[in-house]
Amino acid sequence: MRDFQVWFYVILGIIYVVTRFMKKQEQPPTDQAPKRPEKPVQRYEEPASKPAPGPKALTFEELLREITESKTVESKPVTVPSVPKPTYIDYDDNLPEEEEDLEDEEYDNRKRDQVYNVYEEAKRQAFERPSLEETMKAGETVGVYGKFKAFQEVPQRNLMEEYLGNLNDPEGWKKAVVMSEILNRKF
Repeated sequence: MRDFQVWFYVILGIIYVVTRFMKKQEQPPTDQAPKRPEKPVQRYEEPASKPAPGPKALTFEELLREITESKTVESKPVTVPSVPKPTYIDYDDNLPEEEEDLEDEEYDNRKRDQVYNVYEEAKRQAFERPSLEETMKAGETVGVYGKFKAFQEVPQRNLMEEYLGNLNDPEGWKKAVVMSEILNRKF
């Protein structure tokens, strides 16, 4: 059956090639290049009236002469307005003779701030309260395990390693022959 299919396709291919060859011989060769459509030519029409000429263009020498003349024109001297001189103020005049000491040596922040009072009260009460070991019971602790198993990565199956592992033992050779029969079908 398979040999018949191969010969059938070979014969179809030969018939196709022969018919293409015959069609090319029937058509006479043409040496003329295919004609392209002509592009429309845009023509420029001159306006009826020309615009009025503008100012005459100056030559380089004329421009140079104008520039040098504008530089040589004497300019009037500019008078700078007089600025009044600032008066000098001596700030050292108002200083007292001796420097005053700004540090308060008698300052005790424990007297002024209530934070220390709260801290001392908490320290005193700490000895009166029961400790964590005394209040905690083993039965009250939550022992739920496996909360994060949903986030663990599931190992993926590698078929190539399984097939190669099967080839290492004699039982695997049997499986390999069956697999080759399945993958290489004759029909």
